[in-house]
Amino acid sequence: MRLQKSIGALSAVLLGARKVRAIELDVESPDSIKSAAATVAYGMVSYYTGNNTGDVPGNLPSPYYWWEAGAMFGALIDYWYYTGDDSYNKITSQAMLFQVGTDENYMPDNQTKTEGNDDQGFWGMAAMSAAEVNFPNPPANQPQWLALAQAVFNTQAPRWDAADCGGGLRWQIFPLNNGYEYKNSISNGCFFNLGARLAKYTGNTTYSDWAEKTWNWIEKIGLMNSTTYAVYDGADISAACTDTNKIQWSYNAGVYLLGAATMWNSTGSDQWKTRTQGIIDSLDSFFKSDIMWESACEGAGTCNNDQRSFKAYLSRWMAATTKVAPWTEDQLLPRLKTSATAAAKICTGGADGQQCGMRWYTGSFDGSLGVGEQMSALEVIQGTLIQNVEGPLSNKTGGTSQGDSSAGLSGNGDTYGVTYPPITTGDKAGAGILTLLIIAGMLGGAWWLIVGE
Repeated sequence: MRLQKSIGALSAVLLGARKVRAIELDVESPDSIKSAAATVAYGMVSYYTGNNTGDVPGNLPSPYYWWEAGAMFGALIDYWYYTGDDSYNKITSQAMLFQVGTDENYMPDNQTKTEGNDDQGFWGMAAMSAAEVNFPNPPANQPQWLALAQAVFNTQAPRWDAADCGGGLRWQIFPLNNGYEYKNSISNGCFFNLGARLAKYTGNTTYSDWAEKTWNWIEKIGLMNSTTYAVYDGADISAACTDTNKIQWSYNAGVYLLGAATMWNSTGSDQWKTRTQGIIDSLDSFFKSDIMWESACEGAGTCNNDQRSFKAYLSRWMAATTKVAPWTEDQLLPRLKTSATAAAKICTGGADGQQCGMRWYTGSFDGSLGVGEQMSALEVIQGTLIQNVEGPLSNKTGGTSQGDSSAGLSGNGDTYGVTYPPITTGDKAGAGILTLLIIAGMLGGAWWLIVGE
């Protein structure tokens, strides 16, 4: 009996030890990186229910929004690219094709009430990544990755709004949605990023012309500091975009970083090299002792579900930048490796003892669990394999995805075929109040930027 009790106690100790065992990671060993990435990817996909009977392919369950699902499938495309493991290719292709919508431009009917330009942009950038890395092409009777990226661009370019603040995309697509009166850096950044990459892939300078135009507007209107290259959140149309919300998010820096680096790759321009370097210099805001952190909310513990995923995209785009602008590698890769090591160390949470937290710099699991935490850890870990893979392909260097320069424009892609009545003064007043509430919340977040660790 005493022996049985001793064995039971030993088992409990061993079980407890298993539950707090961090994911092993040696960032100098490709096999170790792949093993760690596989563990984290499995943990991320465990949140996905879209492949269950009766569920909707491509959707994450509440409280996650549609855009983050697109971002997650972008991470799984990256996972295949880095590791060669095709375990999640089937669900990724299923989701990416199911959510294209009637006009095949990532404006599906199930998102008609909530979709913004940034939401659509994340799905479009996932399709762009699929084209660049030769992710297995869809069947011939389905829309192709490059054409889908072009479709997103084609539906966003006509939304360029020169009448308010001299240009730029609004945050929201539809007039009655909260935030329609707000122009934000991420919506315009997705458009800029996509334009730069489409230009590189296709050789069509129309895309790069739009990318140049977008960068110039962002800088001119004050959403990017022309000296420090800090990227701010957005500004309100009612104030002629003079009330810039200066909160800085890591994904804003990242989306412009890769776009600028790609523009340098295409043009060899000293101006684009200066801009790329400027963004790199601005990244200090998102590192604590060379470990990535979401400075606007992480120290104070106020990051919401969206914000918990932002480091995934900075990691993703930092790694990709080293391929299109190789001179950045010595600046970016060491920080990715330090952050990846720190991220793996705190993956000791959840029922399996290997779910990842958010505050990598603390050295221990912080109790934060979810898709964003898993995706961030996955992208920073697998990104350390960037030296072992080819850079993004184009239609001249082996890219096989088929394009369509007029993709997405059949029917009325901007409004899902819905005709909206004229906006009344009352509608504008209501939207203005809602927008003010949104801005107030964001400005409240700025306080945490000041008082956070």
